[in-house]
Amino acid sequence: MTDILKINESTVPKFPKHVRFRFNKPRKEWVILAPERLVKMDPIAVEILQLVDGEKTVKNIASELSKKFNAPLETILADVIEMLQDLSDKGFIEENG
Repeated sequence: MTDILKINESTVPKFPKHVRFRFNKPRKEWVILAPERLVKMDPIAVEILQLVDGEKTVKNIASELSKKFNAPLETILADVIEMLQDLSDKGFIEENG
């Protein structure tokens, strides 16, 4: 059994080797591809996942989005943590390092 990752502001998220975040050109939408699974992403999730590079912390990601959308950092941070935690629980995100 693997340990459950608890996402927090200092977590450095990345996609596991078996997971790809790609733009599906024929359907004109972003998706997460994993073995035998395909997950469609809403526009907010896409904004977050485009910043997941295995180097930025969750707080760095939230800070960039806060500036881009002129929204409170605390609100964005909570939303980013919640979404990444959900994806981590499903095996689509892991911690780098």
